[in-house]
Amino acid sequence: MTAHRGDVAGHDADDTPSNKTLALELADLLPGSDEHCADRLTRDLATNAVIDDVHVIDGDTVRPRLCVHYDANAATAIDVQRRAWEVAETINSRYGHLRWMLTDTDDETSRAALVRRLAPMPGVVAAATTANSVELEFERATVTAQELVDVIATQIAPGSTPIAGHVQASDETEDHQEHGGHDHGHDHGGIFGERSELVFAGLSGALLLAGWLLATSADTPRPAEMVVYSLAFFFGAFFTVQEAFASVRQRRFEIDFLMLVSAAGAAALGEVAEGALLLFLFSVGHALEGYAMGRARRAIEALAELAPKTALVRRGGTGDTVEVPVADLRVGDIVVVRPNVRLAADGFVVAGTSSIDQAPVTGESVPVDKRPVPDVAAAAASPELIDAAARVFAGTINGAGAIEVQVTRLAGDSTLARVVRLVAEAQNKTTSTQRFTDRFQRIFVPIVLVGVVLLLFAGFVVNEPFSATVYRALAVLVAASPCALAIATPSAVLSAVARAAKAGILVKGGAALEELGRVEVLAFDKTGTLTQGRPQIADVVAAAGIDEAELLTIAVAVEEQSDHPLARAIVRDGRERLAGAVVPRATDVRALTGRGIVASVEGIEVRIGKSDMFIDAAERPPAEVAANVNRLELAGRTTMLVCAGDRWLGVIGLMDVPRPEASAVITRLAALGVRDTVMLSGDNQRVADAVAAEVGVAYARGDLMPEDKVAEIAALRERNRRVGMVGDGVNDAPAMAGANVGIAMGAAGSDVALETADVALMADDLRALPFAVELSRRSSRVIKQNLWASLGIVAVLIPATVLGLGIGPAVLIHEGSTLLVVANALRLLGLPMQSVAPAEPIGPDITHSRDV
Repeated sequence: MTAHRGDVAGHDADDTPSNKTLALELADLLPGSDEHCADRLTRDLATNAVIDDVHVIDGDTVRPRLCVHYDANAATAIDVQRRAWEVAETINSRYGHLRWMLTDTDDETSRAALVRRLAPMPGVVAAATTANSVELEFERATVTAQELVDVIATQIAPGSTPIAGHVQASDETEDHQEHGGHDHGHDHGGIFGERSELVFAGLSGALLLAGWLLATSADTPRPAEMVVYSLAFFFGAFFTVQEAFASVRQRRFEIDFLMLVSAAGAAALGEVAEGALLLFLFSVGHALEGYAMGRARRAIEALAELAPKTALVRRGGTGDTVEVPVADLRVGDIVVVRPNVRLAADGFVVAGTSSIDQAPVTGESVPVDKRPVPDVAAAAASPELIDAAARVFAGTINGAGAIEVQVTRLAGDSTLARVVRLVAEAQNKTTSTQRFTDRFQRIFVPIVLVGVVLLLFAGFVVNEPFSATVYRALAVLVAASPCALAIATPSAVLSAVARAAKAGILVKGGAALEELGRVEVLAFDKTGTLTQGRPQIADVVAAAGIDEAELLTIAVAVEEQSDHPLARAIVRDGRERLAGAVVPRATDVRALTGRGIVASVEGIEVRIGKSDMFIDAAERPPAEVAANVNRLELAGRTTMLVCAGDRWLGVIGLMDVPRPEASAVITRLAALGVRDTVMLSGDNQRVADAVAAEVGVAYARGDLMPEDKVAEIAALRERNRRVGMVGDGVNDAPAMAGANVGIAMGAAGSDVALETADVALMADDLRALPFAVELSRRSSRVIKQNLWASLGIVAVLIPATVLGLGIGPAVLIHEGSTLLVVANALRLLGLPMQSVAPAEPIGPDITHSRDV
């Protein structure tokens, strides 16, 4: 097996019946990455036994693709594709990339010094400069992009710009971390800390009032008044000057600059008090906006404070406990959790029982009962298979019982830590609306400046002093500043993301939020999404002359080698029915995706699967077995046929029931405006139809392989419809990637779901979905309201100032509109989560098949 980079031509010609080629878009697997990560991907894939060759195809006329040659006898295309996605996600979650665009003022010496400063930093994998940028590759677990940006910002001219890439699979690099317009969310430092700007604004107002009192009620010399007004100017303009200077150095004329020009012009015309009033109102408005936006940010940052700083660990053979920092916890440590305290780490319960409030992570409103795992060694070996009743998360709150938890993740890799990181990254992802408003401002502000210059020649048209013309032009400058427009979208997105996180819903930025609000069709996977995902054996029908115990023994032996939910059900219930009988070990196991499994038991080939697995004439089951299959399927059972060599052992019928809340959720989604719902399932069509009818889904598609689900999503999108795909984020990853927005359920227990989904419902509870849709639609309405309000006020203020409205009233309305926009957005933080009542439990007639 090899891993190399190749040319475009000549890779499909080598296909033989046993050797197939699969081409995957590299940009889909590794968005924003570089050749280092592409090489890692090819090397890791090349270690897989079924892959003969893997390389990257480069060409002038096509996008880079990953070309994988694999053994078709050992794996299917979907198996290879899933493996590629898993490896890519591992790389995405470990490595990040940052490109810092440089300006002409950054000379070669400063660039080289920057690389020397960055290269030895812990976590920096590579640092290099190009003709116009500094490019970094770093390990996320050791250093963050913001820490690197902070280092760069101390050494590089402010005119340069950061562009982060490869932050995760769904990142958008366009305009990433590049904010045009007024930075309303910026918290200024100073002698008074975060409140410095508000304090300076207050001092400006006090001095403005003092100057006015001196001018109106005391016989004060004019120079003394000017000193007081000058001090008012200083405190009012202190932070505005800094921001305006930074934007001008980047060759951008923005809102801060317009305000300073207006204030300076008013002072030059002798209207010193009015100029000071403008700066006072602007600085107060800016400070209050920063406070309001900070409230939304603090709602997100509060997540990071949930996990305790220390943990009580049982180490050594004495059984004594010792308190250690959470950062020092190791995988396998036993943490003692006392009643009514927060858990310090992700893990599973090994001793004691309790109820745990998981609302900080999953949003669940009711505490969840927890009990120890039955087999500690097995749980430690496969933590991803641990039952939810034993799995616990850092930051959740223990109830009245003391428990002991074995750690499965380091502090930096816990579910809570990952959610905090992903939500923080989501703040920088812009919507198409935000990108439009950014581009609009960049065009609008220069047009305003040109219009103001033209307005200075109004004296040639109307008979008025030049000073009056200048004053009018300055008032127009204030009126036309698109301050409210700049903050309209970011304030709403930030508030919605914060509110979603509080409800246990991870929304990965404005783009995902916007797409979810536009969804017309929601497609659901069946197993574990619309159903409870805990199938159980309902019927065991042995063939003539076959003992039921033999059928179950063989089935359990083979299915023990699979982690599929149906396999786990057969193993769990089968062992219980066998009552401790000895089960042989299966070897040479091969999974046939979507059909079944093949293995060898005591030298005999055993095949277990649904009817589609036995389609050849020579393999078809005898009439008796076929009749049993038909009878069970008509009764709503999932049927698994078992064949050992040339002997048909019988049929096992399994069942899964819909979630009690599924029907109410579908009804609520329809009320919210989701036009259609679709269920995609690997079940036979009869079972799929029965489940769809029970829960109220519009229509169902059964007998689908994973690639068929992708095709169904593509077909829905081709009808010019916006589609959301709801699944578990693992088996459904390709279909979720093909939808406009992918939504994963139960993401708190799934690393892959957290990384791949656009929207992740942390709890395994379908009732969070309507709230996520409602929140996204509400945020879309708020954004539209803000845009119309901000543009409308500008449209009214400009002609009003042209016709004589003064600077003072103009800036008062201007800042009032900005605060109105922010207040409107902050309403999303208080959006109540409407209850969706579960229906009565649905009986065991509803079934399930080996769904993929």
